Amino acid sequence: MLQAMAYEGLLPFKSVVADCLYGNSPDFLDAVDACVGVTTLVAIPGETRCWLQRPRTEDKMYQYKREERAKWVVVDAEPAACPVATVAARLPASSWYRRKVSEGTKGPIEYAFARQRVTLCKEGLPERTVWLVIKRTVGTTPVYSYYISNAPVSTPWRTFVWLSGVRWAIEQCFEEGKTELGMAHYEVRKYPGWHHHMLTTMLAHFFLWHLKLRLGKKSPGPYGLAAADHLGGRLTPAAIYD
Repeated sequence: MLQAMAYEGLLPFKSVVADCLYGNSPDFLDAVDACVGVTTLVAIPGETRCWLQRPRTEDKMYQYKREERAKWVVVDAEPAACPVATVAARLPASSWYRRKVSEGTKGPIEYAFARQRVTLCKEGLPERTVWLVIKRTVGTTPVYSYYISNAPVSTPWRTFVWLSGVRWAIEQCFEEGKTELGMAHYEVRKYPGWHHHMLTTMLAHFFLWHLKLRLGKKSPGPYGLAAADHLGGRLTPAAIYD
Protein backbone atom coordinates (compact mmCIF):
# COMPACT_ATOMS: atom_id res chain seq x y z
CA MET A 1 0.00 0.00 0.00
CA LEU A 2 2.81 2.42 0.87
CA GLN A 3 4.70 1.67 -2.32
CA ALA A 4 1.51 2.09 -4.37
CA MET A 5 0.82 5.50 -2.82
CA ALA A 6 4.39 6.61 -3.44
CA TYR A 7 4.31 5.37 -7.04
CA GLU A 8 0.92 6.89 -7.92
CA GLY A 9 1.67 10.20 -6.21
CA LEU A 10 -2.00 10.76 -5.36
CA LEU A 11 -1.26 11.24 -1.65
CA PRO A 12 2.22 12.76 -1.28
CA PHE A 13 3.96 12.00 2.02
CA LYS A 14 7.44 12.41 3.42
CA SER A 15 7.11 10.69 6.81
CA VAL A 16 5.62 7.51 8.24
CA VAL A 17 4.92 6.94 11.95
CA ALA A 18 3.69 3.61 13.32
CA ASP A 19 3.31 1.55 16.48
CA CYS A 20 5.15 -1.58 17.68
CA LEU A 21 3.15 -3.89 15.43
CA TYR A 22 4.97 -2.41 12.44
CA GLY A 23 8.25 -1.95 14.28
CA ASN A 24 8.38 -5.74 14.62
CA SER A 25 7.73 -6.29 10.90
CA PRO A 26 10.87 -6.46 8.72
CA ASP A 27 8.62 -6.62 5.63
CA PHE A 28 7.01 -3.31 6.56
CA LEU A 29 10.37 -1.65 7.26
CA ASP A 30 11.75 -2.93 3.95
CA ALA A 31 8.71 -1.57 2.11
CA VAL A 32 9.13 1.88 3.64
CA ASP A 33 12.86 1.94 2.92
CA ALA A 34 12.00 1.25 -0.73
CA CYS A 35 10.07 4.55 -0.82
CA VAL A 36 12.88 6.98 -1.62
CA GLY A 37 12.93 10.11 0.54
CA VAL A 38 10.48 8.84 3.18
CA THR A 39 11.53 9.19 6.83
CA THR A 40 10.15 6.79 9.43
CA LEU A 41 9.74 6.86 13.19
CA VAL A 42 8.41 3.46 14.25
CA ALA A 43 7.85 2.31 17.83
CA ILE A 44 9.59 -0.84 19.07
CA PRO A 45 9.39 -2.85 22.33
CA GLY A 46 11.98 -2.25 25.04
CA GLU A 47 13.29 -5.81 24.69
CA THR A 48 14.34 -5.29 21.05
CA ARG A 49 18.02 -6.25 20.89
CA CYS A 50 20.75 -4.26 19.16
CA TRP A 51 24.48 -3.58 18.93
CA LEU A 52 26.09 -0.18 19.36
CA GLN A 53 28.77 -1.27 16.88
CA ARG A 54 27.93 -3.53 13.95
CA PRO A 55 29.58 -6.93 14.59
CA ARG A 56 31.84 -8.61 12.05
CA THR A 57 30.33 -11.52 10.13
CA GLU A 58 31.53 -14.16 7.69
CA ASP A 59 30.30 -17.21 5.80
CA LYS A 60 30.87 -20.50 7.64
CA MET A 61 30.91 -23.75 5.69
CA TYR A 62 29.21 -26.88 7.07
CA GLN A 63 28.01 -30.30 5.92
CA TYR A 64 24.31 -31.16 5.58
CA LYS A 65 23.27 -34.52 4.13
CA ARG A 66 26.67 -34.85 2.45
CA GLU A 67 26.27 -31.42 0.88
CA GLU A 68 28.53 -28.52 1.67
CA ARG A 69 26.62 -25.39 2.59
CA ALA A 70 27.39 -21.90 3.89
CA LYS A 71 25.70 -19.84 6.55
CA TRP A 72 26.20 -16.31 7.78
CA VAL A 73 27.60 -16.16 11.33
CA VAL A 74 28.81 -13.49 13.72
CA VAL A 75 32.58 -13.70 14.23
CA ASP A 76 33.11 -11.09 16.91
CA ALA A 77 30.01 -10.14 18.94
CA GLU A 78 31.68 -8.55 21.94
CA PRO A 79 29.95 -6.85 23.54
CA ALA A 80 26.86 -8.95 22.89
CA ALA A 81 23.60 -7.51 21.64
CA CYS A 82 21.47 -6.01 24.41
CA PRO A 83 17.89 -4.71 24.74
CA VAL A 84 17.25 -1.09 23.79
CA ALA A 85 15.98 -0.55 27.33
CA THR A 86 19.48 -1.39 28.58
CA VAL A 87 20.99 1.07 26.09
CA ALA A 88 18.70 3.80 27.45
CA ALA A 89 19.62 3.01 31.07
CA ARG A 90 23.35 3.26 30.29
CA LEU A 91 23.22 6.63 28.53
CA PRO A 92 24.90 9.46 30.47
CA ALA A 93 22.93 12.50 31.57
CA SER A 94 24.64 14.59 28.88
CA SER A 95 22.91 12.50 26.16
CA TRP A 96 19.43 13.61 27.18
CA TYR A 97 17.73 16.74 25.87
CA ARG A 98 14.48 18.18 27.18
CA ARG A 99 12.12 19.38 24.47
CA LYS A 100 8.54 20.69 24.30
CA VAL A 101 6.30 18.49 22.19
CA SER A 102 3.00 20.39 22.40
CA GLU A 103 0.82 22.67 24.51
CA GLY A 104 -1.51 21.00 27.00
CA THR A 105 -4.41 22.29 29.07
CA LYS A 106 -2.04 22.78 32.04
CA GLY A 107 0.91 24.16 30.10
CA PRO A 108 3.60 22.85 27.76
CA ILE A 109 4.06 19.09 27.45
CA GLU A 110 7.75 18.21 27.64
CA TYR A 111 9.80 15.03 27.34
CA ALA A 112 13.46 14.11 27.58
CA PHE A 113 14.93 12.72 24.36
CA ALA A 114 18.07 10.78 23.51
CA ARG A 115 19.29 9.12 20.33
CA GLN A 116 21.92 6.57 19.43
CA ARG A 117 23.02 4.86 16.22
CA VAL A 118 22.49 1.10 16.60
CA THR A 119 22.40 -2.07 14.51
CA LEU A 120 19.33 -4.19 15.11
CA CYS A 121 19.72 -7.87 15.97
CA LYS A 122 17.50 -10.42 14.22
CA GLU A 123 17.88 -14.09 15.12
CA GLY A 124 21.39 -13.42 16.40
CA LEU A 125 22.55 -11.68 13.21
CA PRO A 126 22.98 -7.96 12.44
CA GLU A 127 20.20 -6.40 10.40
CA ARG A 128 19.62 -2.74 9.54
CA THR A 129 21.53 0.16 11.10
CA VAL A 130 19.13 2.87 12.31
CA TRP A 131 18.64 5.71 14.73
CA LEU A 132 17.37 4.53 18.12
CA VAL A 133 15.27 7.40 19.48
CA ILE A 134 14.33 7.25 23.16
CA LYS A 135 11.65 9.39 24.78
CA ARG A 136 10.95 9.47 28.50
CA THR A 137 8.54 11.39 30.68
CA VAL A 138 9.81 14.09 33.00
CA GLY A 139 9.49 13.18 36.68
CA THR A 140 10.75 10.95 39.46
CA THR A 141 9.43 7.74 37.84
CA PRO A 142 9.99 8.22 34.11
CA VAL A 143 8.23 6.12 31.50
CA TYR A 144 10.29 5.22 28.43
CA SER A 145 9.25 4.88 24.79
CA TYR A 146 11.53 3.52 22.07
CA TYR A 147 11.58 4.18 18.34
CA ILE A 148 13.74 3.40 15.33
CA SER A 149 14.18 5.71 12.37
CA ASN A 150 15.77 5.41 8.93
CA ALA A 151 16.55 9.13 8.95
CA PRO A 152 20.00 10.21 7.67
CA VAL A 153 22.84 10.61 10.15
CA SER A 154 22.67 14.41 9.78
CA THR A 155 18.98 14.64 10.77
CA PRO A 156 18.40 17.45 13.32
CA TRP A 157 16.80 16.92 16.73
CA ARG A 158 13.66 18.87 15.84
CA THR A 159 12.68 16.28 13.21
CA PHE A 160 12.58 13.44 15.74
CA VAL A 161 10.76 15.58 18.31
CA TRP A 162 8.13 16.58 15.76
CA LEU A 163 7.62 13.02 14.51
CA SER A 164 7.27 11.71 18.07
CA GLY A 165 4.23 13.95 18.59
CA VAL A 166 2.54 13.42 15.22
CA ARG A 167 1.21 9.94 16.03
CA TRP A 168 -0.62 11.27 19.09
CA ALA A 169 -2.53 13.72 16.90
CA ILE A 170 -3.46 10.93 14.46
CA GLU A 171 -4.66 8.68 17.28
CA GLN A 172 -6.65 11.56 18.78
CA CYS A 173 -8.36 12.11 15.43
CA PHE A 174 -9.42 8.45 15.29
CA GLU A 175 -10.53 8.33 18.93
CA GLU A 176 -12.66 11.48 18.75
CA GLY A 177 -13.92 10.56 15.29
CA LYS A 178 -15.20 7.24 16.63
CA THR A 179 -16.68 8.54 19.90
CA GLU A 180 -18.16 11.83 18.64
CA LEU A 181 -18.63 11.62 14.87
CA GLY A 182 -19.60 8.03 14.09
CA MET A 183 -16.38 7.08 12.30
CA ALA A 184 -16.89 3.39 13.11
CA HIS A 185 -20.61 3.39 12.18
CA TYR A 186 -20.72 2.47 8.53
CA GLU A 187 -22.14 -0.25 6.30
CA VAL A 188 -20.28 -0.31 3.02
CA ARG A 189 -19.29 -3.04 0.59
CA LYS A 190 -16.47 -1.44 -1.39
CA TYR A 191 -13.38 0.61 -0.67
CA PRO A 192 -14.64 3.92 -2.22
CA GLY A 193 -17.62 3.95 0.16
CA TRP A 194 -15.38 3.32 3.16
CA HIS A 195 -12.90 5.96 2.00
CA HIS A 196 -15.65 8.57 1.52
CA HIS A 197 -17.03 7.89 5.00
CA MET A 198 -13.59 8.23 6.65
CA LEU A 199 -12.75 11.38 4.71
CA THR A 200 -16.07 13.04 5.56
CA THR A 201 -15.65 12.18 9.24
CA MET A 202 -12.14 13.63 9.33
CA LEU A 203 -13.29 16.81 7.56
CA ALA A 204 -16.05 17.20 10.16
CA HIS A 205 -13.48 16.71 12.92
CA PHE A 206 -11.19 19.29 11.30
CA PHE A 207 -14.04 21.81 11.00
CA LEU A 208 -15.22 21.39 14.60
CA TRP A 209 -11.74 21.77 16.08
CA HIS A 210 -11.15 24.96 14.10
CA LEU A 211 -14.52 26.21 15.29
CA LYS A 212 -13.46 25.50 18.88
CA LEU A 213 -10.21 27.38 18.38
CA ARG A 214 -12.11 30.37 17.02
CA LEU A 215 -14.57 30.34 19.94
CA GLY A 216 -11.80 30.27 22.53
CA LYS A 217 -10.62 28.09 25.39
CA LYS A 218 -13.77 28.56 27.50
CA SER A 219 -15.99 26.64 25.09
CA PRO A 220 -17.17 23.34 26.66
CA GLY A 221 -15.66 21.14 23.97
CA PRO A 222 -15.09 20.71 20.27
CA TYR A 223 -18.61 19.36 19.88
CA GLY A 224 -20.94 21.25 22.22
CA LEU A 225 -23.24 24.13 23.01
CA ALA A 226 -20.65 26.77 22.15
CA ALA A 227 -21.10 25.99 18.47
CA ALA A 228 -24.88 26.22 18.82
CA ASP A 229 -24.70 29.59 20.57
CA HIS A 230 -22.29 30.98 18.00
CA LEU A 231 -24.32 29.96 14.95
CA GLY A 232 -27.75 30.52 16.44
CA GLY A 233 -28.75 26.89 16.42
CA ARG A 234 -27.58 23.51 17.59
CA LEU A 235 -24.74 22.17 15.46
CA THR A 236 -24.25 18.44 15.72
CA PRO A 237 -21.76 16.11 14.06
CA ALA A 238 -24.63 14.29 12.40
CA ALA A 239 -25.82 17.52 10.82
CA ILE A 240 -22.38 18.21 9.43
CA TYR A 241 -22.06 14.66 8.15
CA ASP A 242 -25.44 14.86 6.39
